[in-house]
Amino acid sequence: MNIAIVTGGASGIGRAIATELVARGDTVVVADIDAPGAEKTAAKLNTLGRGRAKAAELDVTDAEAVAALYTGVRDEHGRLDLVFNNAGIAIGGLAEELTLEHWNRAIDINLKGVVHGVHAAYPIMLEQRSGHIVNTASLAGLVPMPMGIPYTATKHAVVGLSLGLRAEAAGTGVKVSVVCPGFVDTPLLKNINPGLPETPMSGDGRAEIRKQAGGFYTPERLARDIMRGVDRDQAMIVAPRIGRAAWRGMRLSPRAAVRAAAFAASRYRREHRSR
Repeated sequence: MNIAIVTGGASGIGRAIATELVARGDTVVVADIDAPGAEKTAAKLNTLGRGRAKAAELDVTDAEAVAALYTGVRDEHGRLDLVFNNAGIAIGGLAEELTLEHWNRAIDINLKGVVHGVHAAYPIMLEQRSGHIVNTASLAGLVPMPMGIPYTATKHAVVGLSLGLRAEAAGTGVKVSVVCPGFVDTPLLKNINPGLPETPMSGDGRAEIRKQAGGFYTPERLARDIMRGVDRDQAMIVAPRIGRAAWRGMRLSPRAAVRAAAFAASRYRREHRSR
């Protein structure tokens, strides 16, 4: 039985990961800024009859709160085995449509939220010489994704952070993985630019994203991919198959990948300026 923390655990990918963990018999802290949502998710998971779940309200932009939660879980259970730094928000719009508020919110949650989780979990795991940190990035952290470059920039940073930390952690007993999913149908896509100035892409971005991606992966399938990758100690967990193909294409021909992204951006600009 593992002791795990999942941030952003009240919905989407986080909830699916927490469900997989509880189904395996693990003890999971469902952490989310949405306290009622975390409570509802934990209560539902506790009906599965295998592992158990507990809810915790957490704002990942608050470094002291993150440290207090992670240390508290370790103190209560005597160890901390798995940490999924998963909380994030979606930012959509062309660079000229975005304000510094968009940039700062993306950095605060998508990047600094992961930094706070790593900063809290890594010393604990070094001391116990065991544990696995799993950071959620995105396919946007591997390929050029326009119409949301604050999101793209932060996800590239999470990939670099994770791979660099994995190299540092080699031989310590601590494992580090980064998750790079393609387009997954989560509440993130239904709430583009939450609480921020609107852009033409604000609100439900699924229709726009479907034009680019052609379809969505389910959180449940992704969570199974993630747990398989964690069990295998994969450095990078890239899913689904179409995402791995896009990543492979980027490595084979960065110029072609940028051209494809430029075409998508041009179409977006043309369609929205004609309205």
